Amino acid sequence: MKIRIKNVRAMVPCAGSLAVQNCDIVTDGDRIVSLDGTGGENCARVIDGSGKFAIPGLVNAHTHAYMTLFRNSADDLPFQKWLFDRIMPMEDRLKPGDCYWTTLLGMCEMLRSGTTTFLDMFMFPDDTARAVADSGMRAVLSRGLQGETADDAGGMRRIREAKQDILAYGSGAAEGRITFMLAPHAPYTCAPAYLQTVVETAAELGVGIHTHIAESRGEIETIRERYGCTPVEMLEKAGVFSRHTAAAHCVHVTPNDIRILRDNRVSVLTNPSSNLKLGNGFAPVPDLLESGVNVALGTDSAASNNTLNMFHEINMLALIHKGTHEDPVTVTSAEAVAAATTGGAKALDLPIGELAVGKKADIVLLDLSCPQMNPPTNLISSLAFSANGSEVDTVIVNGKVLLDHRRLTTIDEERVIFESNRIFERIR
Repeated sequence: MKIRIKNVRAMVPCAGSLAVQNCDIVTDGDRIVSLDGTGGENCARVIDGSGKFAIPGLVNAHTHAYMTLFRNSADDLPFQKWLFDRIMPMEDRLKPGDCYWTTLLGMCEMLRSGTTTFLDMFMFPDDTARAVADSGMRAVLSRGLQGETADDAGGMRRIREAKQDILAYGSGAAEGRITFMLAPHAPYTCAPAYLQTVVETAAELGVGIHTHIAESRGEIETIRERYGCTPVEMLEKAGVFSRHTAAAHCVHVTPNDIRILRDNRVSVLTNPSSNLKLGNGFAPVPDLLESGVNVALGTDSAASNNTLNMFHEINMLALIHKGTHEDPVTVTSAEAVAAATTGGAKALDLPIGELAVGKKADIVLLDLSCPQMNPPTNLISSLAFSANGSEVDTVIVNGKVLLDHRRLTTIDEERVIFESNRIFERIR
């Protein structure tokens, strides 16, 4: 299917940064084929882009979409109580099939606020992949893993489940929209011997690693007591960084940790709202960027955020470090937007995140008639400081329209909400 978006202002890459220019975007199948109207004959659909702003689909580089079910269920709690006393007991009551509906609930919110791709850490095999396949979204999926030894029975079962999902869907699943990583949960839930088994499995399957690192001070103390080093150092010694790695949080990292992350080309997935809400602090994004570490942006789950709206995260990222550093030029609006687009693309190792010829046809149209987008003085700045997601009018993923004039085309939103609320009443 060919789509042409005529007379639209668009955010495009320019000399290593971002620029706005008038475009005539043409997509053919799952790719962008031109920005100047070339090849735009005989399109199945022509969209009038007048009064719209085209941006690449936003990349939510770290979330747990199934946990959308737990929104507002464990608020105003310390991290350990939040996780072990509230969230995990509810997770234990979930059944296979539940996470299909709860993941779709998260997808409804993500699509409505301009996210086209997400990196997910999940529990139940098949549920998340089936939801992604049915929705039309793009996702990198990673089964959460944990184990105390190399032959931990529960840990090995989780690895087998992850392998089964990967082999069942194979490469190019759901028109190429589903890819995979392995997800050892965190240094405090995965012993070094188990991590080595995960790395060997990742090498066997040809996939990367998605994990949590250095999220809380409690984690730092635990790893220091167990292994005499930082979480980053522990994972490097276990060989985790020999695979393409996307590391969520990295809040409490040392200068040496940053050097290790940079030298091993580890992408840091910062989650400012979640880290703020749980009282864990903030990743040192200015230091990471200055050191050359790729920084991507995520929401984390709706249980700890409590939204999956990436515009909210872009705003938080652009503001927090200005305040903590008392420096108004720290983490610019362009850098914050890049973290949600090109930074996410690099972390997920996918040809997305830019409106450029050859990239995937993942495009979001924002309505510039909204009051908060006027006057349209600096549209890049407006994405970081003015937009809130309500401006999202049209969402295209892989060359297919999934949100059409604010109406979801592939998801029965009413049923998803009904089924999710029914599940919550059972587990609460």
